[in-house]
Amino acid sequence: MSDTPWNAALNLLARREYSQAELRTKLQQKFPEDDGAIETALERLIDTGLQSDERFAEAFLRTQIARSRGPIRIRHEARRKGIAEQINDLLDASEEDWYALALEAAERKLGQGDVADPKVKARIARFLAYRGFDTDQTMSALDALKASGVD
Repeated sequence: MSDTPWNAALNLLARREYSQAELRTKLQQKFPEDDGAIETALERLIDTGLQSDERFAEAFLRTQIARSRGPIRIRHEARRKGIAEQINDLLDASEEDWYALALEAAERKLGQGDVADPKVKARIARFLAYRGFDTDQTMSALDALKASGVD
């Protein structure tokens, strides 16, 4: 079997889902002079249902939520993967409680610390910001930690 963009794409998709943009990038690295065959292979994959940005975006969103990542970081990562539009639609339709997710992440990060300590509070706030939670979600999580008396 000869090495073609179609075969390479099938081999990649056999391991895990990829967005169309990710597949295009990988195939262009492997076949830099074969843009026409790459586009044909991508169209064929989409037509046969072997590649779907919508399916990839749904799986990506579930994975990001399971990793306690907030909407800001999810949108950023989605742009890198070429599925920003699909993720924006999914996030708009999502019923995820981002405040509760931020609180869970903060509780895990806090461990045995005392949220009343300004250094600990700042560490948790930085952590939540890095994870992609906005200021309201972060402050809500910190207030809930303080109110629950977790220390």
